[in-house]
Amino acid sequence: MANTDSLGERIQRAFPDARVVKTLNTVHVDVMVDPARVPGQHNIFVSGNDPEAKRTVSTLLTEFGWQSNAILDLGDIGTARGVEMYASLYFTLAGVLDTFNIAIVRRERGLRSS
Repeated sequence: MANTDSLGERIQRAFPDARVVKTLNTVHVDVMVDPARVPGQHNIFVSGNDPEAKRTVSTLLTEFGWQSNAILDLGDIGTARGVEMYASLYFTLAGVLDTFNIAIVRRERGLRSS
């Protein structure tokens, strides 16, 4: 079901006036509130339909210690599908790794692969 719907979308449909923001489900609870537990640059994701609600959540994330450049706004609540699909890989990795998180490595702008 994750490729056609998400819990975030279902909550938004059930409560259309709610300002639903999906975040923090791709990291261990210890990393949620202390991202420095994982050394180096790594990322946290936000999805939601309400830009103001996402800004509020992003502010809370920075208060937890997340750097603003580590917070990736994926778009509307429909993008929660991809984040929820990642959960299967996350739990597989959690079975073999200690504290970890995902890092998005980007190609520098202006550079093209050959």
